[in-house]
Amino acid sequence: MTEQSHPDPRTPKTGNASLLSKARATKPGETYGVPGQGDTLWLSVLSIFGIIFVWWLFTFMGWVKPLFLPSPQAVLAKFIQVWNEGFTNTPLHEHVAISAARVFGAFILACLVGIPLGIAMGMSPVVRGIFDPPIEFYRPIPPLAYLPLIIIWFGIGETSKVLLIFLSVLAPVALGARSGVKSAAIEQIHAAYSFGASRWQVMRHVILPSALPEILTAMRIGIGFGWTTLVAAEMVAATKGLGYMVLTASQFLQTSTVIMGIIVIAVIAYAFDMLMRWIERKVVPWKGRM
Repeated sequence: MTEQSHPDPRTPKTGNASLLSKARATKPGETYGVPGQGDTLWLSVLSIFGIIFVWWLFTFMGWVKPLFLPSPQAVLAKFIQVWNEGFTNTPLHEHVAISAARVFGAFILACLVGIPLGIAMGMSPVVRGIFDPPIEFYRPIPPLAYLPLIIIWFGIGETSKVLLIFLSVLAPVALGARSGVKSAAIEQIHAAYSFGASRWQVMRHVILPSALPEILTAMRIGIGFGWTTLVAAEMVAATKGLGYMVLTASQFLQTSTVIMGIIVIAVIAYAFDMLMRWIERKVVPWKGRM
């Protein structure tokens, strides 16, 4: 009988070897089969230039009146004018600084309150039972709906503006932290307890690292809600700020100023989002690889 040769089980199959080689060739921060940032950067640049081109084409051909959609050149000229001369006797950088202070101040306060609250809600059924109903109750309500109550209770000063932004950021941050706690594997928690870890050590070394990716994502979502609420917060008794500038310009049909203010808000928010993504890559480099 002819002796049959059996393949060495330690030798990987051709297909598996090919997959392994491709996985090893994947750049850091990428997942096999998913393009990295370098592969999509040029697509993002082309997308931005494409939008600007379509915008310019519509205005150049006269398909839309300048009152409704000024040209990109007009918006750029308005930006230069406001940068040099200011808006309502206030420099543009001062409008930006005041709005950023309101948004980021409320954001930091919401993180200081929401992250510990969300972690406590995820770890304790009692805390979750107490705080989950009110957070879920007010979360879907638009900030403009409870703005009058905030004005009645806290006046028309800075407190009401910061509080309105704080409430819009608090819900997604707290719920994101609560959801992140649930992502911790119960096997890891039991293993830590079996090695004699205390409750604080389990939270510090097991639960918090597992929850960090979702907490950072919730912070990114929360700051977006903060910038969205900025215009509503600056509707009442505001004399400075980007939201005030947009609202005041809209009353006088200064569309170029309105669009310029919207673009400035979007650029600041996008820059902070890029910063948060960079922090994610440094703090939780394992995200998306497990």
